[in-house]
Parts: sequence; structure tokens; C-alpha cells
Amino acid sequence: MKLSVVIPIYNEEENIRPLYEELSEVLQSLDHTSEIVFVDDGSSDRSLELLTTIQQQDERVVVVSFRRNFGQTAAMAAGFDYATGDVIVTMDGDMQNDPHDIPALLAKMEEGYDLVSGWRFNRQDAFINRKLPSMIANKLISTVTGVHLHDYGCTLKMFHREITKGIRLYGEMHRFIPAIASGMGSRIAEVKVNHRPRRFGTSKYGISRTLRVILDLMTVKFLLSYATRPIQVFGMLGIISGSLGFFIALVMTIQRQFFGIPLGNRPLLLLAVLLIFMGMQFVSMGLLGELQARTYFETQNKPIYTVRRVLGGQDKEKTE
Repeated sequence: MKLSVVIPIYNEEENIRPLYEELSEVLQSLDHTSEIVFVDDGSSDRSLELLTTIQQQDERVVVVSFRRNFGQTAAMAAGFDYATGDVIVTMDGDMQNDPHDIPALLAKMEEGYDLVSGWRFNRQDAFINRKLPSMIANKLISTVTGVHLHDYGCTLKMFHREITKGIRLYGEMHRFIPAIASGMGSRIAEVKVNHRPRRFGTSKYGISRTLRVILDLMTVKFLLSYATRPIQVFGMLGIISGSLGFFIALVMTIQRQFFGIPLGNRPLLLLAVLLIFMGMQFVSMGLLGELQARTYFETQNKPIYTVRRVLGGQDKEKTE
């Protein structure tokens, strides 16, 4: 088995050499071949220069350099594309993730899990701007997705390469990999890992990312629950809205016909008309979503299911 360690790098020149040396020591102690994939996310310091030097000294190292800063999610996606290992490990480049936790994650995966996520049990970060938003986000993500983890924000994760083939990352969606993988039927576990205070450089995270996480969470929830049946979410909203508008209009019609209550000066009439038209629009959006979903899956020959394994039978080749 081969391990690929994917590490996004953005202005971490002081951390690169110590991280590489510590990680190399850990990987050499394992009974597996390995590689280290550094993804330079458009660093403006000497990060790329140092990575280039390391790559020239160690053929196990792969360096992917972006033309500009695209963000951590894009760096993760590039790392997945260029990694060749059977098992992929992701970790931060700021040395707060401890490479010595990799054997523990590997041991847990060998119990039969598809993805093992780290849990920064004793997190070494400021409470107000780092730990508190993370606690809120973890609770929210667990509730919405139904995949209950203590620490979605921990970059230290290990998973089989097959998982990355069914995942396309955008925005800040790298933190939702466990939830997306669970939607594919993957078995997920969580392991307590060591978290170290940052020694060099400055953090690239802030409380503003919480809002972006919420927006991406809405996308993930829709993709997990309704990507193959959008009519069920938009159609339901349309039925509720249209039915409510029709009920209001019916009541007002009865009031006008049997009780002589005028309609011209009542804003409720406009609300009824608005709700009916909104219902029609939601249903139309659902139908258009159904057409787009079928186009998406059929043009890419993308299956709507995932298979863990097949017992018995014979392989069948497709013929034209």
C-alpha cells in the first residue's frame, strides 16, 4: 500500500523544512511506500523556492505550484489529482497538525473504515475568533448533514483514494469531505489527535469564514439530499406556497360573496396572488432542476449510486 500526504502551502516558509523533516521521519517508520505532495497556493514568500529545493533532494516529494492564490479547497483538489497513493492523508502546512498521529489514523483505518478524521481534542487556538466559531460550525454541520463529528475543521484526515474520485470540491467545501463521503456510503471514524500551537507565521483563518461555511453547508445539504430529485424540494415549496395562497384567496372570495366584505383595500389579496405565483415558480424551478440533474448524470455517464464491492458473478465488458 502506498500513502500520499497532501499538504497545501501558503506563505509558510518558516514551517516547510521542519515539517518535511518531521513528516519524513514518521513515513520512514511505516511499512508502506509513501510520497509527499506539496501544493503551493500562490505563496508570495520563499515557500516555493524551499519546496523546489526539497523536491530536488527527495524524489518522493511532488510539488504542485499554482499561478496565484486559489484557496485551500482548490489546493486540496489539486493534491488529490496529483497524488498516486492508495491512501491519502491531508494535513496543514503550519505544523499544528502532528505527523506522529498518522500511524494512529492508519491503524484505525485498517479496522475497516473508509475515512478517518482527526479530532483536535485539546485545540491550541484562541477561543473567541477560532475555537468558538468552530464549535458552532461543527454542531451546525453535524445537525444538518446527520454525520456527527466533533471537529470538521481538522485538516488531518485519512481516506481511501476511491473517495476522491467521487468528490468535486468548490468554495470552502474541503471541510465537508466526511459528510460528502458519508453520502457515498463510506464508513467514517474519528480519532483524537494532537494539536500544537503555531510557532511560525500567521493564521490565514478568521471568523469571517464562518459565514462562507454556512453558505457551503446549504450547498452540501442540497447535493446530499436532493441532487437526484430537485423536484421534491422545489415542488414541495411550490405546493405549500400555492396552497396557502389559494386558501387565502378562497377565504377572501367567500367573505366578498356572502358577507359583502370589500377586497380592493386589503393587502391580503396581494399576498394571496404572490403566494400562488411563487408556487408556480417553485414548481417550474423543480422541473428545470430535474432536467439539469438528468443532463448532469447522463452526459457524464455518472452513476447515481456507489458500490462497495461485488461478491460472485463475472465482470462484464460493455460492448457497442
